[in-house]
Amino acid sequence: VPVHPAISVPPPKCLQKPLVVPHRHMFGPGPSNVPPRILEAGANPVIGHMHPEIFEIMSDIKSGIQYMFQTQNKVTLAVSGTGHTAMECAIFNTVEPGDSVLAAVNGIWGERAADMAERIGARVNTIVAPPGGCLTIEDIEKALSKHRPVLLFLAHGESSTGVLHPLDGIGKLCHKYNCLFLVDCVASIGGAPVYMDQQEIDILYTGSQKVLNAPPGTAPISFSERACQKIFSRRTKPVSFFLDLSCLANYWGCDGKPSRGYHHTGPVTAFYSLRESLAVLVEEGLENSWDRHQKVAEYFHAGLESMALKLFVKEKHLRLPTVTTIVAPHGYDWKEITSYIMKTHNLEISGGLGPSVGLVLRVGLMGCNSSRANADMVLAALRDALKHCHRSKV
Repeated sequence: VPVHPAISVPPPKCLQKPLVVPHRHMFGPGPSNVPPRILEAGANPVIGHMHPEIFEIMSDIKSGIQYMFQTQNKVTLAVSGTGHTAMECAIFNTVEPGDSVLAAVNGIWGERAADMAERIGARVNTIVAPPGGCLTIEDIEKALSKHRPVLLFLAHGESSTGVLHPLDGIGKLCHKYNCLFLVDCVASIGGAPVYMDQQEIDILYTGSQKVLNAPPGTAPISFSERACQKIFSRRTKPVSFFLDLSCLANYWGCDGKPSRGYHHTGPVTAFYSLRESLAVLVEEGLENSWDRHQKVAEYFHAGLESMALKLFVKEKHLRLPTVTTIVAPHGYDWKEITSYIMKTHNLEISGGLGPSVGLVLRVGLMGCNSSRANADMVLAALRDALKHCHRSKV
């Protein structure tokens, strides 16, 4: 029997107890609830990340993303990681040190994109939209003409402020100024119309855990021909090996090469879940999904207004159908409201994020969670909280 030196870290007691995870209504800005059929897909056997069956699943995923994004881009794949990974994949591959980058800021995501571009040595400028509002085409053109960026970042579904930013005309404008158009549709895809090719979007990405109702951990992304030309004619290697598009495009079979090389171990069980979630979207149909989210959002907004709660986004056409921002009710502590609802109704809604902290409550009704019954459940929970939570007279 081998004699080991004594170990100084004992086995942790916590890991000798079974795992317990509660059931909960996930009606915050994400992650959303994962339906049984998607959870079950993820419980399939693990096989090799380079096996032909996995390549076939990856190919199915690619077709599903092309449908969801309404694009024919060859370089379409899912990054191994959450939405932030796709955000960095887009920026790290497109931007070289010294490049000019313009971030449209209408909430936290524009701020994060600016931060990421700064870290890799870009010259970053921002244009800031008013809280709960959006930028005009004129604002954007002025900034493009002044800063001459290689890349414009815009969040389509800004989940921190609840704004759905109009996209029409911006891609065309970017191309007039020889600039690539990068759009974050993490909170909006599947819940509001996006036409990647038609709207001349060069790079579009999302996450798996919002409308798609898959577990967090994969991030669909697509690159136009124009984006690929800039990326594949770089003078320097991208700063990240893990997110280098030439390696990812090869792993996903997007580069036309006869064989795929090993780059990293893809999260195969996450691919099963993502494929299943795209299959669910295909079954419902994109337009039906858009319409359902819009109708449920309108129903929910009317219910909030009938309770004398105010919506943070004043203009109806700028309201994100997936994530609603409610003006934090006067006289209440928003943290008390969210924790009361969690404790009493086993239901998650959240406070603000970034520029909206302390100003709003956020409710997400995404994918399978977008239904009138769930809207009613949230309205009842809010009604109950307003009755029972402390209200200051000031």
